[in-house]
Amino acid sequence: MGNAVIVDAVRTASGRGRPGGALSEVHPVDLLAATLTALVERNGLDPETVDDVIGGCVDQAGDQALNITRSAVLRAGFPESVPATTVDRQCGSSQQAAHFAAQGVAAGAYDIVIACGVESMSRVPIGMPSRGGDPLGPLAERYPDGLPHQGIGAELLAVRWGLDRAALDEFSAESHRRATTAAADGAFDREVVPVRLPDGSLHTVDETVRPSTTAESLAGLRPAFFDDDFARRYPQIDWRITAGNSSPLTDGASAVLIMDEARAVELGLTPRARFHAFSVSGSDPVVMLDGILPATHRVLQRSGLDLADLDAYEVNEAFAPVPMLWTDEFKADPARLNQRGGAIALGHPMGASGTRLLTTLLGVLESTGGRYGLQTMCEGGGMANATIIERL
Repeated sequence: MGNAVIVDAVRTASGRGRPGGALSEVHPVDLLAATLTALVERNGLDPETVDDVIGGCVDQAGDQALNITRSAVLRAGFPESVPATTVDRQCGSSQQAAHFAAQGVAAGAYDIVIACGVESMSRVPIGMPSRGGDPLGPLAERYPDGLPHQGIGAELLAVRWGLDRAALDEFSAESHRRATTAAADGAFDREVVPVRLPDGSLHTVDETVRPSTTAESLAGLRPAFFDDDFARRYPQIDWRITAGNSSPLTDGASAVLIMDEARAVELGLTPRARFHAFSVSGSDPVVMLDGILPATHRVLQRSGLDLADLDAYEVNEAFAPVPMLWTDEFKADPARLNQRGGAIALGHPMGASGTRLLTTLLGVLESTGGRYGLQTMCEGGGMANATIIERL
């Protein structure tokens, strides 16, 4: 049985996920390949020794179809003998990829594996695979009122937890402030790898961070998800969720090099952290975003740790209510939450966000001297993953 450790973790800087965004002219295969290439080059690793590459991607259509992870492995110049697969656990896809990778090492199935993820939301618009179809149609028998999109789930959470608009906007402005400070301090320098753009320049700075953001400027934004039909179905909603207190559409990729500890030492590589505990949980698919609560309770129980033992936590900021209700539920220290900003500022390239959070969490633990860190991610359909790592 192996001891799964993280040897390295990288990500691209974010690009706005719309036409004209910094990464919109870069094929998602190239985005993901850039992170894979960086991992093997930074660590002097022979790619032929990689047992598998497990990638996350949510909208697997168009430029992201046909097992994009395998395409990226080939594009990165890995030998054809290196296999790859692409998984979909919605926003937690690459976090699940990391779980599968580490669990494979622990089971003795892998010695060296890469977990990664990618999403080009400018080139493959959100929900594209379902267009022209009705994938949720058969669920009408169980959910006769239908399953709304995540924006409605965020509105329902804000009502249920009593989170007012001013609090949501203040949290969101703080995300931008922390990300701006982290970037200025060079906190992202080790984790961000450059992406070459068609004009030959290199993209290295998160495009989604807005340094001038304030709660006052966010207060002027209109609700993003108001709809007459939803307003009739959910009269309790008073429409607090805006583009400013939601994560932006984003392009990006990330990757983590995971090994058996003994193999890493044999190769002369220094493990940076080890996987301590995992969990995955289902939740109400109507609200769908509160699965982070049972997932966190479960991972803490499995780890034998209390929240007080954790030095840092990354809770994905899909929408501001998500990390806010998590903080309230666990009476968590806000200073330890998303210390370098979260997805509201850094972006949420869905398939890449899991390993992006893991990459940033690792950097936070190393810079602060912390020992244990937790990440958790709400997911479409009412699910969530949670992971605890231990810095070595």
